[in-house]
Amino acid sequence: MTIKDIKFDEKGLVPVVVQDYENGQVLMVAHANKEAIEKTLETKRAHFWSRSRNKLWEKGEESGNFQEVKEIFLDCDGDTVLIIVDQKGVACHTGKRTCFSTNAKGDEQSAPSFSQGGPGKILDDLYRVIEDRKRNPKEGSYVSGLLKKGLDNILKKIGEEAGETIIAAKNGSRDEVIYEIADLWFHTLVTLSYFGISHGEICNEFEKRFGKSKESYRQNK
Repeated sequence: MTIKDIKFDEKGLVPVVVQDYENGQVLMVAHANKEAIEKTLETKRAHFWSRSRNKLWEKGEESGNFQEVKEIFLDCDGDTVLIIVDQKGVACHTGKRTCFSTNAKGDEQSAPSFSQGGPGKILDDLYRVIEDRKRNPKEGSYVSGLLKKGLDNILKKIGEEAGETIIAAKNGSRDEVIYEIADLWFHTLVTLSYFGISHGEICNEFEKRFGKSKESYRQNK
């Protein structure tokens, strides 16, 4: 794609749809002018044009929730851009993962992700529940209560679950190991949510260490 292929409107803008690299979830829609597209291509981070502030802006410049660009597509008419990103933290200024968080009935519901089932989807679903409890604390919710108590209490639980995992392994009980590691993973996800880190970012770290792309990993599974 080159900038000359983009059909900007009479104001010099083009709508940009932003989609999550990990699970296909639509995160947000914004606008970009020529300069924003150039900056996006140059820096590999999403840049847009703010119509309300009348200025160029980089996603995450204030919040730290940057969008690392993986791929850029242009639609058949050349008048809409699709950016595939590795979203750091959340995409929406409300603190939600996606700006599309209400369905047509007015109920709170995030735009769907498209993981192909299995462990990835289960982790996605669980992480979304944890994120929801963080944004919308509920009386009697274990997650809400744990997050409210703060980081030290979350880390204490990780230490406890790690110890119980060791004991289960030393006991040689397969069922106990599964049970305790599930607890350990759960509290690890709570820690990730506390810091605004998605489990996809951990997968990216694995990729760096092992030098494999997601595609080659899936092919070799």
